[in-house]
Amino acid sequence: MVMNDTLANALAIIANSEARHERECIIYPASKLIGNVLRVMQIYGYIGEFELIDDGRGGKFRVQLLGNINKCKAIKPRFSVRFKELEEYKRMFLPSRNIGILILSTPLGVMSHKEAEAKHLGGKLLAYVY
Repeated sequence: MVMNDTLANALAIIANSEARHERECIIYPASKLIGNVLRVMQIYGYIGEFELIDDGRGGKFRVQLLGNINKCKAIKPRFSVRFKELEEYKRMFLPSRNIGILILSTPLGVMSHKEAEAKHLGGKLLAYVY
């Protein structure tokens, strides 16, 4: 099985498991990027605990679901965003003010748009969750 975008695949697994009201899901293969995106989602209360399971191949993440996600998707293509353009992309991808987060990769690591705005950073858009 060939996977081109493992992040999009991971977010689709989470969204589908949430839609079926499951308590947890398994994401494979694991990567640092997926781990960092999961960490941001955990900080904002969209998912519970997650752990890396080393199976000797690609590795897996076991993710505890809380039922807080209405929609989560990878953003393709991965747009480059300047600090001043963040507002425009928030309007494009999020349903309303103060609902949901954009997840972006910045020079200081993977973070939400709220952290990026506080640090006056831009970066590449990875995903959105609400």
